[in-house]
Amino acid sequence: MRTSAGGVGAGVLARAQTPGRPTVVSKAVHSFLRSLRERNVSRHTIKAYTQDLNNFAAYVGSRDWKGIDHITIRGFLSRLYEKGLGKTSVARSLAAVRSLYRWLAQEGVVEQNPAALVATPKLAKKLPRVPTMEEMNSVLDGQLPEVASFAERDRLMLELLYGCGIRNSELIAINVEDVRLSAEALLVRGKGKKERYVPFGESVNAALRTYLPARQQLLAAKRRNTPALLINLRGGRLTTRSVGRIVKRIAVSKGLSPDVHPHTLRHAFGTHLLEEGADLRAIQEMLGHERLSTTQRYTQLSMKHVLHVYDQTHPRAK
Repeated sequence: MRTSAGGVGAGVLARAQTPGRPTVVSKAVHSFLRSLRERNVSRHTIKAYTQDLNNFAAYVGSRDWKGIDHITIRGFLSRLYEKGLGKTSVARSLAAVRSLYRWLAQEGVVEQNPAALVATPKLAKKLPRVPTMEEMNSVLDGQLPEVASFAERDRLMLELLYGCGIRNSELIAINVEDVRLSAEALLVRGKGKKERYVPFGESVNAALRTYLPARQQLLAAKRRNTPALLINLRGGRLTTRSVGRIVKRIAVSKGLSPDVHPHTLRHAFGTHLLEEGADLRAIQEMLGHERLSTTQRYTQLSMKHVLHVYDQTHPRAK
């Protein structure tokens, strides 16, 4: 049975092997996760680490740190494969164990990291399919389709995702006070609670000026009050899941691929800026990437587009 790291197979592993009393490893996992919360690490990261490290603690059982070597960790990964997990989930589990050991070393508990001796599963490098500029313009230009339940909000949502390149989680966290209309800039809270200002253009500005009165009218009708910029029809803050559904529904109705999701528009933002000659460092700043190497993936996406254009248009390529 194949499943994700958070699915049935992984859960069975933890339930089947976790002892009744806390062990040396399970206690360390608990302390490590608490340190992550104190550092304001993303809740999604903490959730993933909790599952992965609980599975690790269940596998090693009552062994202490001296009884765990790189052979033990390889055995743990093999068990995950046996339970049906894929390479991506196994690689994430290994990364979690490595992070645990780095923290243990900082705390003076261990001197070596046996997980560093274990090779990471080789993952297929799949570049996301990015809509062209023409495709994005076809989605954003003109009237939104009837599937848009709150047209003013949905247009603003699409304009922000593509026009600012922000993450889904960043989008729903935006409050009205974070919008600087006169400066055409947006205060965005990214990963690790890091804040950055992201510029926006006339299309976002126009969408904001259309949406804000409609938002206020809906809140008044519902007798609700919220700082959230993007709200649902009940007057509450939108969720990432709702944003994903709305984006997919509108994009598909406009002729885009069914695999479109909010992050697709973020990829399109970075790729199109690069294709138009934007500096990679500037793109890094706008996207909120901690490492330039992450932003450099967009050079691959851009080159893929260039090669496609060459193959389709150059007389000697046919």
